[in-house]
Amino acid sequence: MTAEIGLYTGRREGRRTAAGALPGIDVEKAVDPSGYIPDQGLADAVNVALILCQPLLVTGEPGTGKTQLAFSVAWDLGLEAPLVFETKSTSVSRDLFYTFDNVARFQASHAAGTDLDPRGFMQFNALGLAIVRTLDPAERARYTKGVADDAPPRRSVVLIDEIDKAPRDFPNDILAEIENLYFRIPELGQAAIRANPALRPIVIVTSNSEKSLPDAFLRRCIYYNIPFPDQSRLEEIVLARLPGIAAPEGSMLADVLDFFALVRRPETALRKRPGTAELIAWVNALLSLGADSGASLRSQHDLGARTLSAIAKHPEDQDRTAVLFQTWVQSNA
Repeated sequence: MTAEIGLYTGRREGRRTAAGALPGIDVEKAVDPSGYIPDQGLADAVNVALILCQPLLVTGEPGTGKTQLAFSVAWDLGLEAPLVFETKSTSVSRDLFYTFDNVARFQASHAAGTDLDPRGFMQFNALGLAIVRTLDPAERARYTKGVADDAPPRRSVVLIDEIDKAPRDFPNDILAEIENLYFRIPELGQAAIRANPALRPIVIVTSNSEKSLPDAFLRRCIYYNIPFPDQSRLEEIVLARLPGIAAPEGSMLADVLDFFALVRRPETALRKRPGTAELIAWVNALLSLGADSGASLRSQHDLGARTLSAIAKHPEDQDRTAVLFQTWVQSNA
């Protein structure tokens, strides 16, 4: 059995050999799609995308829940977890549908002295797999080898995450395929593989707006920018992710939200303002270190100061946030 570990002290002397359990967050609860709370505008945008059978392009500050939206949609519609394509600076259009290991095929063919079935060197990726899943098992088997898949045709949610990381040509190169949900595999010499129209994959695309997307791509999408939640919605989101904590006036959560609003003010001039994800992480850290959710944060400010690394994500911001916190604590001491 693996021994559980205690908190890090930086001093090995006197460390317990049978340490207590490491405090930590409930990771599953932190990403549980049932705890995702969309604003009404976002819910409406999802429904418009579903009605019009178009991809939904979502933007917003980091930490506003762009990526988690796909998991919420899949959970809410009773579908499997989303098929995720994590866009990279090296991504090309084919990567969204499948990858083919030419090197392995060449080596295997050379060793065997014959040309091998190309299906054994191919792997479907997010949108390609979603399209193939809509087909009957017999038709599906035409494109796979050695993979038993007798599941009935089904619909999937596809997440194309952070598409703005891709090269400029990437969105343009997938225009027809993403609109008509088909793709080709030249290595198989096959005609286009098309999704069953009745089971069209639901495509959700996220962007951090680090660079603009082509107009032709935007025309094919439903668009929504997730606004940063106000104070009441932030409280609602935290309570959904961390059920059971106290939230009356004067509680730790009320104080956390007050200080969080302070550090996000433009005049605070942080290099990187913390988002919703950092807020939840901070509350989690406080609770895991034994903070009393029913007491004010000022009354346990030592724990607050020790956990500011959860919301300060830049060297300059660390010092500025620490000073702000001490000033905030003393303002109503």
